[in-house]
Amino acid sequence: MSALKTVLTSSAIVGVLGVGYGMWSIISPGESRRRDLLRDLPEADAHRMDESRRRTALVMQVLKDASETNENIARSR
Repeated sequence: MSALKTVLTSSAIVGVLGVGYGMWSIISPGESRRRDLLRDLPEADAHRMDESRRRTALVMQVLKDASETNENIARSR
């Protein structure tokens, strides 16, 4: 009886993993869709990448300035 329970449990686990893999393969984008997604990323366009770098640098500068002050700049008006 114990061996039958082990076999059924193992079969159920393998079945669940198989269903999960099948759903993953259906949901995941195809190769052409993956190429389209990579092409539309901000890193693909030099102008947008420069804008992103400048924006990140400005945010980091603001955070640096905020960390160096003793005031609570969130409450100042």
